[in-house]
Amino acid sequence: MPLKLPCNHYKAITIQRIQEVQSFTVNSQATKAARMLEVLVPLLGVMTILLVFCLLIFLGVVWYESSKAEIPPRIADPTILRRMHKLSTGSFILGKLLDKLGLLNSTEFFQFLAKFAIPKQNDDPEIFTKDLEFEGVPVRVYQPRSPSVGGRKGVMFFHGGGFMFGSIDMYDITCRYITKNSGAVVVSVGYRLSPKHLYPAAFDDCLTATVHFLKTAQEHGVDPSSVIICGDSAGGNLTAGVCQALVGISDIPKPLAQVMIYPVLQMADLHLPSYQQNKMVPLLPQECAVYYYMIYICGHLSLSKEILRGSHVPPEIREKVSKWLSSEEFKVKGSKPHTMAPFNKKVYEKVKKALDYSCSPLLSDDDVFQQLPKAYILTCEFDVLRDEGILYKKRLEDNGVPVTWYHVKDGFHGILSFFDQPEAVTGKLAMDNVITYIKNL
Repeated sequence: MPLKLPCNHYKAITIQRIQEVQSFTVNSQATKAARMLEVLVPLLGVMTILLVFCLLIFLGVVWYESSKAEIPPRIADPTILRRMHKLSTGSFILGKLLDKLGLLNSTEFFQFLAKFAIPKQNDDPEIFTKDLEFEGVPVRVYQPRSPSVGGRKGVMFFHGGGFMFGSIDMYDITCRYITKNSGAVVVSVGYRLSPKHLYPAAFDDCLTATVHFLKTAQEHGVDPSSVIICGDSAGGNLTAGVCQALVGISDIPKPLAQVMIYPVLQMADLHLPSYQQNKMVPLLPQECAVYYYMIYICGHLSLSKEILRGSHVPPEIREKVSKWLSSEEFKVKGSKPHTMAPFNKKVYEKVKKALDYSCSPLLSDDDVFQQLPKAYILTCEFDVLRDEGILYKKRLEDNGVPVTWYHVKDGFHGILSFFDQPEAVTGKLAMDNVITYIKNL
């Protein structure tokens, strides 16, 4: 007969077995963890070294590319300019790398980064703001809270950014400053951006919003006869284009004035003297200008070289530009006369929109210029766009339109964007000059 062991004895054996299994499991897990660490630690070390190596290469490329820039000795705020150029160069290189790796579209990456550049703005007790839509176009209206006798001036503001960047939020500080210091009601327009929306989307949005505002100005406390169209860089292009388009619309009040701050005014000759002299000057070297134009017009860069060579420009426009550049004012600039490549009709057909009057307003006919409102034009010496601003000034004056010209002798493209930084004295002076013009209209 088998020997029966006490129940407590079975329990003791069971507990012992469980403890042995647990101990074995723990030891096995510890062994596995130790082995994993033996593999992971060297792997992490290698990955760290690779990341540091890649970072050093990236920083080296950024340094090398940014060192190609030319910073003229007489230029204003060189420290700010160098810092911003390095940041933009680094962003551009990183965006292109992500694009080539198929991780993220470079333009979307640039636009994503631009959102982080938007400073937080506290509410100003002297200004009332409201976000609206004018015929489906987003706008932000800035109104002074102080009482006003009669209707105020109104400013339609089109932001810059190469038709690719910029937003209502990015220019919030600028518009608040204009409102607060001029006493005008400012309407900032959030037009559609390339490459998602190609030309003429931005122009159409700005024209639509402006027509709506001119018709409804009194609802915003604005005198309909005291509306100023204003913009910087790409926004300057849209300002000129909208003012020319308004010439043909008869059932609305006419703008009081147009304010163009280092505007883009033509996409025909990208070898004007200012392009040659400032080819490598930040923040808008020639290469970047061509990039923005091509993305705006075509959504791609395949014809960039042809645009730069001028093969898209028909003979009649070449003759116009040559005539305008024949004045003594441009002969003394010290640049070499540029001969465009032979006219290529196939290229022209693909990019002829670049020569539309709403895209290259400098090319419009005299009968349009004669009907334009008085103008304020700000140009910068160290800017590729300098000479087209001067040419536009001359064309306006030749057609009897009063022009106030403010030339920043030590300025570079985009200098007004730094007006709120204490060290950017030139930018602040330029911004205040714009506001003085608006106040005195």
